Amino acid sequence: MNIHIIPPRGTQSYTHKRRSGPVPPRLDFQKVSTAARANALQVCQRLLPGGRHQGHEYVVKNPRRADAKLGSFKINLRNGRWADFAIGVGGRDLISLVAYLYDLRQSEAARRLARMLGMEGRD
Repeated sequence: MNIHIIPPRGTQSYTHKRRSGPVPPRLDFQKVSTAARANALQVCQRLLPGGRHQGHEYVVKNPRRADAKLGSFKINLRNGRWADFAIGVGGRDLISLVAYLYDLRQSEAARRLARMLGMEGRD
């Protein structure tokens, strides 16, 4: 569970980062999510090497905790939903998986995934 402390008026939130330089172009999250889902096994193997393809799932150790064996961390290759059933975390798509793995905002995770899929600079 994330706790967000609301700062007093006139101060900057701890989670807000000011941008410097040009604002990056808007990214179509739906297109990135769809492309990632179409290549879900390859995306999972690249992000999380050492896992196993079991039916319509990719099963792997969770790299964010001391996971002793395969089994509780799974990614559904059909819809992109993922979960670590041992600790009760999960997400609805591969963008949220990238955000979780690398501790990124959703927008940063979508950009990273778009680059991985060769979508950078495409509309």
